[in-house]
Amino acid sequence: MNERNKSLWKQAIKWPLYSVAILPVFISGAYTLNSFKNVKIYNLIAFTIAAILILIWENLTNDLFDSETGIDEFKFHSIVNLVRSKTIVSITAYTSLLIGLVVIAIISISTSINVMLLVGACCFLGYLYQGPPFRLGYQGLGEPLCWLAFGPFAYAAALIALNPSDIYMISIPWKESLLLGSGSSLATTLVLFCSHFHQIKEDKEHGKNSPLVLLGAKKGAKIIPWIVFIIYVFQLFLIINGFIPILCVLFLISFPQSLKLINLLKYSYNKPEAIKNCKFIAIKFQTLNGIGLIAGFIINYLIYK
Repeated sequence: MNERNKSLWKQAIKWPLYSVAILPVFISGAYTLNSFKNVKIYNLIAFTIAAILILIWENLTNDLFDSETGIDEFKFHSIVNLVRSKTIVSITAYTSLLIGLVVIAIISISTSINVMLLVGACCFLGYLYQGPPFRLGYQGLGEPLCWLAFGPFAYAAALIALNPSDIYMISIPWKESLLLGSGSSLATTLVLFCSHFHQIKEDKEHGKNSPLVLLGAKKGAKIIPWIVFIIYVFQLFLIINGFIPILCVLFLISFPQSLKLINLLKYSYNKPEAIKNCKFIAIKFQTLNGIGLIAGFIINYLIYK
């Protein structure tokens, strides 16, 4: 494999993106450990594996669905363009989904059927994003779907699966999942939002009315600081009202990356080549934000256990 192909495969795999699947599980686990002094560690490991497998399905099928509309014709790092076989990509995607759902089903048997229902809802939201005949991502609804899937639904499922006291056997912890997951899932949604800055022209030509197609790059860049501000203010609010410990202020380790993202888009929003990797800065922001929360929970647990 030559260097160009290696580079294309690296871009196609996009391994940093898998933090969006892992962090909801680990943040929920850290919250549970801090609150209940224990966590179902085997469920945490199994849920993490399932989340990665389901995201593999999501990413592969997104490439498949985009290949049908022609939007990825010149996206040389598309898995479909690299493998050159939609059948292989499809089999891999749905096998990954099936294994992931089997793992979730096993977790559900030992906890609550609601885990399976909530993860199923996440998968359905993911299909609505790009899958025919819905393709809601082409109607500018990808970001709300992303926030729902990686926020309230994912966090509620993880909180049920990881709780050592089985207090959520019947009820769904919507309040806890909304408080714990809203800020972090907005950071995940920011990654999706930023992924379209360099391809506004291509999206528009293929009828994909992403928020950036509707707003334009300049207005979109002006929204970024407000999204970051909302994330931080919400998470600080959780500390002030006592829902999460003060040590979770470590989420501010993500601040340099937020500044880097804001400044890049402020001055280069109209330069696609300069901002083509801005989503990876957004991923670093999202990942460090989550790691800060996790560290805060765990340190607080170690101090007061």
